[in-house]
Amino acid sequence: MIYLKTEDEIELLRAANQLVATTLAEIARIVRPGISTAEIDRVAETCIRDHGAEPTFKGFPNPYGGPFPGSVCTSVNDVVVHGVPREEDILKEGDIISVDCGTLLNGYNGDSCYTFMVGEVSDETKRLLRTTKEALYKGIEEAVAGHRVGDISHAVQSHCEAQGYGIVREFVGHGIGREMHEDPQVPNYGSRGKGKQLRNGLCIAIEPMITQGSHEVYMMPDRWTIKTRDGRWAAHFEHTIAIHHGKADILSSFEEVERIEASRQ
Repeated sequence: MIYLKTEDEIELLRAANQLVATTLAEIARIVRPGISTAEIDRVAETCIRDHGAEPTFKGFPNPYGGPFPGSVCTSVNDVVVHGVPREEDILKEGDIISVDCGTLLNGYNGDSCYTFMVGEVSDETKRLLRTTKEALYKGIEEAVAGHRVGDISHAVQSHCEAQGYGIVREFVGHGIGREMHEDPQVPNYGSRGKGKQLRNGLCIAIEPMITQGSHEVYMMPDRWTIKTRDGRWAAHFEHTIAIHHGKADILSSFEEVERIEASRQ
């Protein structure tokens, strides 16, 4: 069942997503060699709760095992998604880390992800991140009333595959609202003109998960962490958007994160 949101609901979703943006900016300020993913998680949880919200991911149920133990997912290098924050996971110079963050504020969910560079990274790694972020915005460009989900999917896939990258199949974007995951699913691969039609009031999370090599992945014994099968690195960027007045209205934001990144260059 697809739930179209009212103007008031879109504004509640915007507030939840702006808190995600604030949290990701707090993380941008502390990401550096030597910090643990557990410390990143603590900073995120404190930021979310200090703003009167709950971290949606904490305790999130898993059909394969126990609930998620962290407030954010911290996915380092060859981890595609759902990396579990741990004290022993220490970031090193040249790493990348995707931080996926969810908030529940006034009954509505925010969801966004950003892949951070840790210190100086290779040109090859920068190209992966740049292409993945570009693909996110190319998908968003297709998110207009009257188009279909497949138009978003095809835009992401064609941009990344043209650069020689893999498109993860097992994990997709999704509708969002009172629930973190609602219909419809939004894959990062597909054909133009296919899938559900996009209508005003539809709120979705678009989230390319792109690999340097093969798209094949596997699950670690913790029943959460998803890694690339060939050990090559992956990037993940995500925005929550509303189809609003016929076009995409981006409810989350990377603006402050990108300002912090630019100040370090």
